[in-house]
Amino acid sequence: MEPGIFSTVFYLPLYNTLVLILSAVPGANVGVAIILLTIVVRTALLPLSHKSVVSQAKMRTLAPHLEKLKEKHKDNKQEQARKTMELYKEHGINPFSGCLLVLVQLPIIFALYFVFFKGLPNLNAEHLYSFVHLPSAVSMMFLGLVLSKKSLILAFLAAITQYYQIKLSIPAMAPAEPGAKPSFKDDFARSFNVQMRYMLPVIVFGISYSISAAVALYWTTSNLFSIGHELYVKRKAEAINK
Repeated sequence: MEPGIFSTVFYLPLYNTLVLILSAVPGANVGVAIILLTIVVRTALLPLSHKSVVSQAKMRTLAPHLEKLKEKHKDNKQEQARKTMELYKEHGINPFSGCLLVLVQLPIIFALYFVFFKGLPNLNAEHLYSFVHLPSAVSMMFLGLVLSKKSLILAFLAAITQYYQIKLSIPAMAPAEPGAKPSFKDDFARSFNVQMRYMLPVIVFGISYSISAAVALYWTTSNLFSIGHELYVKRKAEAINK
């Protein structure tokens, strides 16, 4: 990769972290290294992701109150929006926390694409920091799969875990009442909900399968991390509400 801000800030740190982990992993197994790298990346993003997950959990709890507000101020959208933001502020909810997390993750995902697709299996010593050394040999075999090639199994796992992660974080919206005329906002929200729930896993499957099994393994591990985090916050919230 050509030197630049993106390379310096994202690509090189991730590439060197992967090689550093590879050097410490028995047999320099790339599969194990990718799982550990994913955990390192997700742990580094935990402060942001935790705020997002907690906000989403609180918003689910407030759903009945939001519906009442919507009904009460259905003829005054400006007042409805103001009361909604007041309710969010009262309960310490930042509805835009998820957007910040996505913005931070995007360059990391692009950098990981170059790390896995361009940097494996042939490691480049020119991209390494002075304290990072190349392992003598690298194993691309993981659970009987060659991670530098495509894997239908891992791509399918990435899609399934993505679906379950979305199902946990974005619950299905209640159907519109019979005879009720839904607003553009409601139609858009329902359309977005369906697309996120069903289209994103399909996109994840396509990307994971078309690039390499290494990307699919990263995506699966990242989704499992998110699922575990979502379940932890959900159970903690349920325990507090009891």
